[in-house]
Amino acid sequence: MAEVTFSGDLSAPDPVPEAGIEAAVRLLRDGRLFRYGEDRSSIPEAALLEQEFAAYQGRKYCVAVNSGGCAIFLALKAAGVCAGDKVLVNAFTLAPVPGAISHAGADPVLVDINDRYVVDLEDLDRKAAESGAGFFLMSFMRGHIPDMDAVVEICARHGITMIEDCAHTMGGGWNGRLTGTFGKAGCFSAQTFKQINSGEGGLIVTDDEDLAARAILLSGSYMLYAQHRARPPMEVFERHRFSTPNCSMRMSGLVAALLRPQLASLDERNLRWRRIYDTLAAELAGIDGLVLPARPAEEDFAPTSMQFSVSPDLLDDGQLAHFIQDADAHGVHVKWFGATDPVGFTSRHDHWRYIDGSAAGAVPNADRILSRLCDFRLPLWLSEADCRTIAAVLKQAVAAARSVGNGSEKIRHTA
Repeated sequence: MAEVTFSGDLSAPDPVPEAGIEAAVRLLRDGRLFRYGEDRSSIPEAALLEQEFAAYQGRKYCVAVNSGGCAIFLALKAAGVCAGDKVLVNAFTLAPVPGAISHAGADPVLVDINDRYVVDLEDLDRKAAESGAGFFLMSFMRGHIPDMDAVVEICARHGITMIEDCAHTMGGGWNGRLTGTFGKAGCFSAQTFKQINSGEGGLIVTDDEDLAARAILLSGSYMLYAQHRARPPMEVFERHRFSTPNCSMRMSGLVAALLRPQLASLDERNLRWRRIYDTLAAELAGIDGLVLPARPAEEDFAPTSMQFSVSPDLLDDGQLAHFIQDADAHGVHVKWFGATDPVGFTSRHDHWRYIDGSAAGAVPNADRILSRLCDFRLPLWLSEADCRTIAAVLKQAVAAARSVGNGSEKIRHTA
C-alpha cells in the first residue's frame, strides 16, 4: 500500500481579515501608531478594542498590552504579588507562564494535573494548605478547562487570589461561564496561534477597579489614562499613580486595528475549531494506543490544537520518538512533550531550571502524562478530507514505529 502524506502546512494560520488590513493601512497613513496622543479628536483603536473586549467578556475593565505573557505579569503585579511570594500554577503549561511569575519576583509552586490534562483538584487543595501561597495562576493550557466551580471553591476556602491564564481559551468556558470571569483577573493572548491573531498582543480583564488602574499605570499610560474607555473612575488612579512604575508594555494602535474585526467573528471561528476537533477526534478514536482526554459536557472548549497520549503498551520511548519523526516526514508535525530537550513551543517543568529544584518529584502525574503527551495545531482551513489524511498519517506512523521492535534503535527527537 502506498504511503500517505499530508501536503498542508499545520503552522499556517488564517490570514488577517480584510477589515483588519484596511484598518491597519488607514492607521499607517495617519501615522498615529502609538495608543496615546496628547491632542487628538478620534478614539484610539486600542481604547475601542478594550471597550469591545470588556463587553464581550462581561467584565467592567480591560487593559490592552503587548503580549499574553506581559498580561500575566502585569495582572500578578497589579493583584499584589511581591518579590518572594509563592504562586501556585498547574504543572502543564507553557514557559511564559512560570516566566511571568519569575518576572514578578515570585516563586512558582507546581500543582499536579490529571489525565484530562487539567489541574488536579486534590493536589491544588493540599498545596494551597501547605505552601502558604496567596495566589493561584490557573493556566488553561492548550484549551483544557477543569471544574472551575470546584477551583473557585478551593481558592475561596484558602483565601487565595486566582488569576486566569486564558491564552488558549478566548471564547471558551465552563458550565456556561466564560474563562477569564472566574478569578480576580483574566489574561488573554493575541499571538499568531491563538483565537485572534496580531502576531503579539495581550488583554487583561477584571472587575476590580484598583487592579485595573494599577495595570493601566504599569502598562505605561504616562498620565494619559483618561483615554481608556474601559477604565475605572479617574479618582481610582489618584490612589496609585505616584506609587506605580511605568513598565512600557502597552499595546500599539496598529495591533488593536488588526484585532478588532477578528473579535467580531470570534464565536463563529470557535465553532469551526470545534467541528474540526470533533472530526479528528472521531478519526483518531480508531487508532489503537492513541488516547484522547475526556471532555465533560460542562467544558465549552475552543480548541486551536489537539492533544493525545500514546500508551506505553503500544510504543516504548524509542518507538515513540520514531513515531514523531515518521509523522513529521509525512507532513504532520507532532510536538512531543516527553523529549529530553525542549523543542519549539514544547517544554515542561524540569526544563525550567530557574524554578526551585525542591519541586522535583512533586508532580508525579504530570511527569507520567507529559512523557507520553503529543499535540499538533488545528488551523481553521482544515477540511474533513484533511482530517482523514492527518489521521491516516498518524496511523501509518504508529505502524512504522511498532515495526522497529522494542525501540532499541533509539532515534533522537529533532522535530
